[in-house]
Amino acid sequence: MKSCNVGVIGYGWAATAHIPAINATGLASVTSVLSSRPLDDRELSSRYGRPVKSFTSLKKFLAQPDLDVVDITGYPWEHTRNAIAAANAGKHFILEKPAALSWNDCLAIRAAAQKNKVKACVCFEVRHSGQFLTIKSMIDNGALGRVHYGEVDYYHGIGPWYGQYRWNVTKRGGGSSLLSAGCHAMDALLLCMGGEVESVTSLNTTSTHKYFKAYQYPTTTTTLLKFKDGRVGKCASVIDCFQPYYFHVHLVGSEGSLLDGKFHTNKIAALNKKQWSQLSIHPIDSGDVADHPYQTQFESFFKALAAGKDMPLTSLNEALNSHRVIFAADKSAAAGGRPVKLKEIPA
Repeated sequence: MKSCNVGVIGYGWAATAHIPAINATGLASVTSVLSSRPLDDRELSSRYGRPVKSFTSLKKFLAQPDLDVVDITGYPWEHTRNAIAAANAGKHFILEKPAALSWNDCLAIRAAAQKNKVKACVCFEVRHSGQFLTIKSMIDNGALGRVHYGEVDYYHGIGPWYGQYRWNVTKRGGGSSLLSAGCHAMDALLLCMGGEVESVTSLNTTSTHKYFKAYQYPTTTTTLLKFKDGRVGKCASVIDCFQPYYFHVHLVGSEGSLLDGKFHTNKIAALNKKQWSQLSIHPIDSGDVADHPYQTQFESFFKALAAGKDMPLTSLNEALNSHRVIFAADKSAAAGGRPVKLKEIPA
C-alpha cells in the first residue's frame, strides 16, 4: 500500500494531535503544514522525525504535486473555504468538526467533493473509540434487542482554562453549543439509534457565571429526537458546567440496557438482575485532543483510500447527516422549542 503524503492546514492544538496520529498509522506521513504564521522547517522536521515543509500561502500549499491528502484543522469559520479549495485541487481531505457553521456551507463542501471525485473524512472520531465500537457491536449482535430509547449527553465546561475558549465564545467561532462540542454526542446518539430522524424539539439556556456569560450564544442545549419509526432519543450539550468531563450514554432496548460502561441483557443467562455487568472498555472521558482516537480513525481512512472506497463510519455524507440534525435542533431552539421537521433542512 502506497504511503500518502499529507499536508495539514492550521498548526494549533488540534494539529499537534493530528500529526503524530497520522504518522503513527504507518500508512501516511505529514510532509507539509500551512500556517498563518511563519514556521521553522528545521524545527518541524526535528519535532516529527521526518522532513516537513511549511507554507503561508494556500495556493502554493495546494500546488504541491506530491500532496495526496489535506488535513483541515484550523478555525471552524475557515473550514468551508479550505475544504472547497482542497477538493478543487483534487485532494482528498480530512475535516475537523464541525464541518462548517452553516448548512449551506456543508452542502457547498459536499458539492465540491462530489464534483472533483475526492474522498473525505470528518473528525467524529468518537465513532472509532473503543467504547462506541463495543457499543455498536453489542447493538448489531442483538444484545440489547431493538433499541427504542437512547440518550447521549456531552458535559464539558469550556472556560478560559481551555484552548479554544478565546474564539469559541463568539458566534462566528463556535456557532452553537452543539456545533462547538456537543456534536460528538449527537453524532454518537445517531450511530447508536440508526434509522431516520423525523423531527427534533430543542431548548437552550445559559449560565450566569462570568466565564460563560461571555458566550454570544446559549451554552446549554437539550434536544428530543423523534425517529420515523416511532423511537425517541435525547441529546444534551452542556459546555457551561463545573464538573469532570462526562460523556453520558444510556440505551434501552427490548432485551437489555446499557449505561455508560455497564450493561444488562436477557441474552446472557444467569446475570444478576440486581446489578449491572461491567464492560471492559476505555471510556470517552476527556476533552483533551491528545486523548482522542484519531489514529484509529485515520488508519481506517487511509485504508479506504487505498481501496477506492468511502470512509466507513465517518465519511463526509455520514457526518453531514448528523450536521443536518444539529442544524434542525439549533433552528428549533432559536424558535423557542418549536418542533422542526428534518425536511425543513433541505438534503
